[in-house]
Amino acid sequence: MTIIIDPQGSGIAGNMLIGAFVDLGADADRLKEVMEASAKEFGEVNVEFNKTKKHGIESTFCNVEMLENNPPINFKDFILKIEELKLDGNIKATSINIFKRIAEAEAKVHGKKLEEVHFHEVGASDAVADVIGSVYAYFSLGYDNQKTIGLPISVGGGRVETSHGTIPVPVPATVEILKEANMIGGPVDSELATPTGCAIYMELCDEIKEFIPMIKAKKVGYGAGKRDFDHPNVLRIIESSDICESDEIDVIETNIDHLTGEEIGYLFDVLLDAGARDISITPIIMKKNRQGSLLKVISKKDKRDVILDTIFKETGSLGIRIAPNIHRGISKKEFEKKTFNINGKDYEVTFKIGYVNGEIISKRPEYEDLKRIAQDSGLPLKEVKELIL
Repeated sequence: MTIIIDPQGSGIAGNMLIGAFVDLGADADRLKEVMEASAKEFGEVNVEFNKTKKHGIESTFCNVEMLENNPPINFKDFILKIEELKLDGNIKATSINIFKRIAEAEAKVHGKKLEEVHFHEVGASDAVADVIGSVYAYFSLGYDNQKTIGLPISVGGGRVETSHGTIPVPVPATVEILKEANMIGGPVDSELATPTGCAIYMELCDEIKEFIPMIKAKKVGYGAGKRDFDHPNVLRIIESSDICESDEIDVIETNIDHLTGEEIGYLFDVLLDAGARDISITPIIMKKNRQGSLLKVISKKDKRDVILDTIFKETGSLGIRIAPNIHRGISKKEFEKKTFNINGKDYEVTFKIGYVNGEIISKRPEYEDLKRIAQDSGLPLKEVKELIL
C-alpha cells in the first residue's frame, strides 16, 4: 500500500492532516482525548471534529481552539515535556523529530543555536495538539508500515503579520523546512502552508514526487482548512494499492572490439562493484566488417559518473553513449527466507518475491544460495533447485 499526501490544491496545516486522517477512518473520539491531554502541559485546548463542505467537496474539519497558552519555553525544556507524555515511544520519537525540524528552521532564520530557540508558534498548545494528533492518527491507521509519498505544496502568497512584523509568504521558517520538497506559489493571496504542517509532511513522507505514481486508489480522505476561498480549501490524502513502481535510469553504451573474453569478464565485475544495476554484451558487426561487442550498462542516475569513469578506464573507449531519464516499470519486491533439510542438513534459502497490484507474479530462490548448497552437499545444481521448488 502507498499513502499519497496531496497538498497541491490548498496547501497544508496540522489540523488539515488530522481531518483527512479522520476522514480515512482514524478514531475522532480517541484523537480528541490524546490531543487535549498532550497539549495540556502547554495550555488547554478544545478539539472538535465536524463534517463540512468546501466548494462541494465533503471533508472533515478539525477545529483546535486554544483556551490558554503558557509562556514560551526553550527547546530543551519543551522536548522534556513531550518525552513525559504517556504515548507510544514511536509516536513520541516521530513528534520530537517534527518539533526539531521546526526549531532548526527557526534557529537558522534567526541566527541562533538550537538550545537558544524559544518557541512562539511551536510552543503554543494548539501546535502541540496538531503535531501529536497528526502522528497519533498516522500510526493508528498503520501508515507507518507503508510507503508515504508527498506531492508539491501550494504555499500561497502575499504577506502575513507575525510577531516579527510583516513578512512575505511563504514565511522564512516554511521555506527552510521545505528545502528538499517541491512547492509552488498561489493560488491565493494568503498563507496556505504553515511551518507546523510542513514539518509534519516532511517527517512523514518517505519520498517527494512531482506527480502521483501508478497506483490504484482505495480510499480518499479530505481534511478541511479553516478559511474559505474561491477553490476547495482541502488537503487530500489517498490510500492506494500499488500497481508498480517507477524508476529513473541511465542506459550507457559503448562499442568494444579490442578486449579479450577474460578482460570483458573482469569488466563485468568492476562495473557491478561500481554500482551497475545490469550489464549485457551483444555481438555486433562494426564498420569495415569488424567483429565487436556492444556493452550496455543500466545504472541509477546517481551512479552515472562512477560508471562512466570505470568504462573509460577499463576499456580505453573514446566515446560512450548515454540515454538518460528512461523510465522503467518495476514490480514491488520482497525477500523471504526459508529453511530446507537436504541430506540431513538444514540450509537457508532466500526467495525473491515480486508483486504487481498486490498479487505474486514471481517467487524465485537466489542463485547464490543454490550454488552454496550444491557445493556443500555435492549435489548437482539442477537437483538442488528441484528439491527446493
